[in-house]
Amino acid sequence: MSKHLVIVESPTKAKTLKRFLGRGYVVESSVGHIRDLPASAAEIPAEHKQEKWSRLGVNVDSDFEPLYVVSPDKKKVIRELKKQLKGVDELLLATDEDREGEAISWHLLQVLKPKVPTRRMVFHEITREAILEALENTRPIDENLVAAQEARRIIDRLYGYEVSPILWRKIAPRLSAGRVQSVSIRMVVERELARMRFRAAEYWDISAILETEEKKSFPARLVSVDGQRLAGGKDFDPDSGGLKRDDVALLDEEAARSLVDGLAGEQFTVVSIEEKPFTRSPAPPFTTSTLQQEGGRKLGFDARRTMRAAQRLYEMGAITYMRTDSVTLSPEALRATRTAVKDLYGEEFLPDEPRAYRTKVKNAQEAHEAIRPAGDAFSTPAELQGKVSPDELKIYELVWKRTMACQMREARGRRMAVRVAATVGGREIVFQANGNTIDFPGFLRAYVEGSDDPEAALADREVILPAVREQETVKATSLEADGHFTQPPPRLTEAALVKALEESGIGRPSTYASIIDTIQRREYTFKKGAALVPSFTAFAVVKLMTEHLNHLIDEGFTAQMEDRLDAISRGEHEALPYLREFYFGEDSDGLRPLLDKGAADIDPRSVCTIPLGTDKDGSEVVVRVGRYGPFLQRGEDTASIPDGTCPDELTPERISELLESGAQEARVLGNHPETDEPIYAKNGRFGPYVQLGDPPTEGKKKPKMVSLLRGMDLESLSFDVALQLLALPRKLGEDADGVEIMAYNGRYGPYIKRGEDTRSLADDDDLLAVSLDRALELLAQEKKRGRRQAAAPLKVFEKVEALDGVDIRVLKGRYGPYVTDGETNASLPRDIVDPTTVTEGQAVQLILDRRAKGPVKKRAKKKAKKKKAKRKAVTKKAAKKTVKKKAAKKKAAKKKTSG
Repeated sequence: MSKHLVIVESPTKAKTLKRFLGRGYVVESSVGHIRDLPASAAEIPAEHKQEKWSRLGVNVDSDFEPLYVVSPDKKKVIRELKKQLKGVDELLLATDEDREGEAISWHLLQVLKPKVPTRRMVFHEITREAILEALENTRPIDENLVAAQEARRIIDRLYGYEVSPILWRKIAPRLSAGRVQSVSIRMVVERELARMRFRAAEYWDISAILETEEKKSFPARLVSVDGQRLAGGKDFDPDSGGLKRDDVALLDEEAARSLVDGLAGEQFTVVSIEEKPFTRSPAPPFTTSTLQQEGGRKLGFDARRTMRAAQRLYEMGAITYMRTDSVTLSPEALRATRTAVKDLYGEEFLPDEPRAYRTKVKNAQEAHEAIRPAGDAFSTPAELQGKVSPDELKIYELVWKRTMACQMREARGRRMAVRVAATVGGREIVFQANGNTIDFPGFLRAYVEGSDDPEAALADREVILPAVREQETVKATSLEADGHFTQPPPRLTEAALVKALEESGIGRPSTYASIIDTIQRREYTFKKGAALVPSFTAFAVVKLMTEHLNHLIDEGFTAQMEDRLDAISRGEHEALPYLREFYFGEDSDGLRPLLDKGAADIDPRSVCTIPLGTDKDGSEVVVRVGRYGPFLQRGEDTASIPDGTCPDELTPERISELLESGAQEARVLGNHPETDEPIYAKNGRFGPYVQLGDPPTEGKKKPKMVSLLRGMDLESLSFDVALQLLALPRKLGEDADGVEIMAYNGRYGPYIKRGEDTRSLADDDDLLAVSLDRALELLAQEKKRGRRQAAAPLKVFEKVEALDGVDIRVLKGRYGPYVTDGETNASLPRDIVDPTTVTEGQAVQLILDRRAKGPVKKRAKKKAKKKKAKRKAVTKKAAKKTVKKKAAKKKAAKKKTSG
């Protein structure tokens, strides 16, 4: 029997594949890419380190030849794969069918150099039928896909490695730029700028409850006054708050209330009844982008969480490949869907012919189908209960319902509009009542976009009006004047950003989750609820790039790049000419000439200064992005901006409040008796502190700053206490062996230290007054090794089925809140502000993700062990020294006595 080695990129995928392949197949995982461009200087081979281009990892002067290196953690994987390759007759490369998957297979081929026949097998679902079909229809590696992936990787490297250093020099260290990342930041910043420009406008209308002669009630709202349509929110200019048109009637509070008084007791006449039929067709099956959007809208999942669950569902054979732009379904899938619709909902919900959807994107991510349940007979969500995690079940249910709905009949109904009128002071006042009747729910029975409960959503959609006829009189049983304010444009959520990127043709949906994760990790944005809020660092980066490197952050330019990469993947263009055009350009529009010219013109102070407008007194105010965070500046006055402040919250009133507060808080307590430097009491981003000396200027070191201790406040802080704080750490004395004992204010609270030995102070100990005797008493106690009495759990989930019936606890840890099942600990993400709001599903997912990463790496353990041994050796050496000293003293004393 011949033997075959099958290589996939994921251990989970390998495990699933083993179920379908016979004994003659060995399935192994490469665990993603086995080699890439160097991630750091340490990874650059010695023979290339002296080359000017080596930091880029791309030799731009030699046809953009990439320098690929195998990372240390992949060397063992390669050794194992080579070992397995020796005992087989054939190699089958079964990585994913998109560009990344094709590139992984190509790199495996280059590194393993197999001497046996090699074939490429691709499948978009992991079922027995799909795998066997893929074995029968193998192909060579698609060099066009590989070229497109390599071109994208090189472009991203050149963009990031050439632009990021400019941001470090001109704004702040550790910032990053990226082809899609920078455009994403620009979108978020531009939305916040629109909110900052926004001026609210007030408008009023009237709501009524009308009653027919048969005592049937229905709601209506004022729509016109004397033939003029009533002004609504869309009629106002968001930047000025004024009306955009003069052919509408604007009511203020006084006019609205006067009208209510005039209408009291008046009879209303039905002047028109309109009824229009409507049909609504189902949405196409999911693509990567629409799945991420619905995961956010329906489930509150971020893009990464949605894709993580979808990836596992694919790898276990529950859904088809989850990175796709295609909305088509295969004939087998159409048959399976139509059969399920007929069995579960009835034949009346099945259209005569299968619905066909067309993909709008040119290059549908090289995948064959939309995301759907796998196989030719779909499992229902109930059948997967208990077999998958809560997150995976929710995503599967979305996919299953959307697939069912896309092959169901359209919803049909009627929209009704009833207009009633009355006359007040010679003016015709018209109210309108709107109703909807669903005659046939169609696909809405299975799936409603943005809603968790189709039945409830259907009930909400129905507003049935009573039967009335024209010229019939009705009376108002209630009239209310309602005031409204226009609202600023909503901030972008992750789902909205994904939609905006896709509509602009920027990036690939498969990369959106990592892009959004990056802009949050780099602190370009933070979350407020589900919304993405830009930091002032993001404002500075966007300002720099739009003023000096606008070509690189232009949406059209970035979208064109995607088109070019798509063309390369289809074999319509070659990669090398495009790389030359992108980097060297023509007429100074390439990356390199643009940076050479643009970087020289950038004034750091200018790009780090963001105009805010004025304070409440009309004085000009700016935000400055400084080394220690953003701050407000008005002339010579400055004030820190508290962490978590949204830019649009800096109204003139809030600006004045912060500046006045800053002026009060940055008070001089006195001058230091030894250095004569001023001592300031200040309030900063991270709380109150004292500062010795003035803020640093160029060439001067940062002044000493010490946080106030727990229980202290700026108002009652005295000069003497400030001196004591600035004297920390303070020496308490020495022990009997002459070893120094110090008192410190640490990150986790006050403590004392003798050599390497430390003890935390008790809650009733005063760091500024603790004595040597008290320190010795604490040091004599057994060290608790940082483990205090276990605090009560913040939340407990008992007997969780998804984790075999164990309890999950939410605990407060030294480095922040985390969840644990007793064996695995997983930190809570930063966007979960209140640990008590964690759901059982989230807790399970966090623990499963942590387990998937495996145990702590041996190298890290070895390093920790080595460090501990070193500490122990130092302590032992110090102890020996002390013993020798004592022996010498004893000997000298004895000699003196005998003398």
